[in-house]
Amino acid sequence: MKIYDVLILGAGASGLMCASYLDEKLAIGIVEINSKVAKKLKISGGGKCNITSLHVSEDNFDGDSDFISYSLSQFSKDDLLEYLHVNGLEPEIRKNRYYFCKDSSDEIINILKKDSSHVDMLLNCEVLHVSKKDDIFEVKTSKGILKTKTLIVATGGKSFKNLGASDIGLFIAKNFDIKVKEFTPALVGLTVQKEQFWMKELSGLSCYVNIKVEGKTLKEEMLFAHKGISGPAVLSASLYWKKGDIAIDFLPNDNILGLINGSKKLISSVIPLPKRLSREILKALHVEDVECKKLSEDSKKNLQNIHNYEFAPAGNFGFTKAEVCRGGVLTDELNFATLESLHVENLHFIGEVIDVTGELGGYNFQWAFSSGVTCARAINNG
Repeated sequence: MKIYDVLILGAGASGLMCASYLDEKLAIGIVEINSKVAKKLKISGGGKCNITSLHVSEDNFDGDSDFISYSLSQFSKDDLLEYLHVNGLEPEIRKNRYYFCKDSSDEIINILKKDSSHVDMLLNCEVLHVSKKDDIFEVKTSKGILKTKTLIVATGGKSFKNLGASDIGLFIAKNFDIKVKEFTPALVGLTVQKEQFWMKELSGLSCYVNIKVEGKTLKEEMLFAHKGISGPAVLSASLYWKKGDIAIDFLPNDNILGLINGSKKLISSVIPLPKRLSREILKALHVEDVECKKLSEDSKKNLQNIHNYEFAPAGNFGFTKAEVCRGGVLTDELNFATLESLHVENLHFIGEVIDVTGELGGYNFQWAFSSGVTCARAINNG
């Protein structure tokens, strides 16, 4: 029976990038449950794949900063852009911060497929169980047993079940007594308490906000949805929110007292937001919609909370609506420089299966690529 030098479980962003950087002299295989590789890359960003962001640092992630910064230093945003440039892909910048493929996510997928063409692609192959006998890993799959000297788990998280996502990576880790944090939904909309049901009545409206949560400030669009609140700002905020209050500034680029000063108009007419939203916010702040000049001092105090509307979300929209997962293999269990288990020799974990999660905006793909390259270089140099 053939024994691979390296077997990668998962042909997503991290697995393919890792394979691309592994020495071609090695006998390498990738096991993928789907009939095609990179299915999540394919659909992300409306089919144009938000590859990375203009500014990337460990501060954009939920996880151990030192652990994260090492992989980012090994394969930075600039290194990724250079890699794409050499391969003929020049991403376009949107909103002055996000890098997307110009035409289609197939542009980056085709590069990764080309650069991993030396690898055995074992598609439509489900991983069932992993064990280790002496120095050889045995991977039981739906198509039989595979053997390898080095095993890389790049199975991703639990969101996007329709794309074959599962928590098999955590089962593998736990089978080797490696500690994990169970997956929970991240980059996901937030449900609201009864006191905030007014937000659900505004379903379809959006506005630019600042959201403060756990010492972070997320600046982007917020979308009102029939389940609660969503949109880029909320998705990133959900990454840091565990429980307790968040605070929304509905007018981050204005000063409400300056706007109403001396005006004879109704307050809702002066607030630079959709009229329906202005009126609902005033009700939520217990401020009567009167002429600005008639506003009492107590009402002015309440009105200032338009810059700091605090409330506790009820929960989130769940795995079916989550972009990624929080949780995974604990970073304390891995060598930060190789992403190898500290207890099981030649067993590596990369990408979303590790307890590192980025904000919305290409950060999770950047982590996937960076961790994949870090792992590959460690194996090449091993």
